[in-house]
Amino acid sequence: MKILVVDEMHECLLPLLHNLGAEVSYQPTFGKKDAEQVIHQYEGLLIRSKFFIDSAFLDLATSLKFIGRAGAGLDLIDLEACKERGVEVFGANEANKVAVAEHLLGMILMLFNKLNTSPQEIRNDQWLREKNRGEELMGKTVGIIGYGHNGSTAAARFAAFGCRVLAYDKYKKGFGSAEIEEVDLETIFTEADVFSFHVPLTEETRKWADSDFFSKFRKPIYFCNVARGEIMVQEALIQALENGKVKGACLDVLENEKITALTDKGRKEFEYLRAHPRVILSPHVAGWTIESYRKINEVLCEKIKALYKL
Repeated sequence: MKILVVDEMHECLLPLLHNLGAEVSYQPTFGKKDAEQVIHQYEGLLIRSKFFIDSAFLDLATSLKFIGRAGAGLDLIDLEACKERGVEVFGANEANKVAVAEHLLGMILMLFNKLNTSPQEIRNDQWLREKNRGEELMGKTVGIIGYGHNGSTAAARFAAFGCRVLAYDKYKKGFGSAEIEEVDLETIFTEADVFSFHVPLTEETRKWADSDFFSKFRKPIYFCNVARGEIMVQEALIQALENGKVKGACLDVLENEKITALTDKGRKEFEYLRAHPRVILSPHVAGWTIESYRKINEVLCEKIKALYKL
């Protein structure tokens, strides 16, 4: 089994692969053109987010049997083209589910308790107690769309904080429990105080959170996106913040994360969100903890082991 690794990975990966009997070429500095020159030699490819794997790349990968993505989401891989060529594709979604859930809870608690603004006020010799009166998460109704690894783990954390949790998943049924209410979209739009996306980026979900989406919420909501930035229309979110449909937002992802190369419109939107006192931003790191970095590689190796029945 020959495997090409084209992204920087946790140091545990190579020993794990060697234990499976794999011959590994670790090339974290490779770009797409470098990989295209040698991919015909390999049965396996491990990648994070280095480049998009399209039909043209796969046409060169004449020996390829599998692609493993070191992370959650497979939107940088042409899944249909892989299926046509019999190439197995898998990610490591389950490896960072705790990291994503804890990061999400941290963001919402930070927002509710104004911990994004009050520390700086104190550094500026401002002791503003009434201005920084917080809001409790307990008792809130949380609506979650997507009940896979990340959605279900986040739901359990919200339930532990005493929230009523509503969950919807178009492709999964019968997952409701004493703590989690399985509902339709209309119930989430009607009853949610806090809303969180936990879906992959697909053509079905791209730009889902547009103006029409935000208008459907009966109550003003706190909006959270720790999935993919392209699921939301940033302009629509800003309009919802301005008209009061969204009371605050927790965003680990943005519509365009290349913030040094934004259009004029994109720069204005980014500046608005960055300056807003009720918006919490983080640089797409919700699933990127010390622990998940290792677990992602362990999960990939387990899936390779299962694929080859080792």
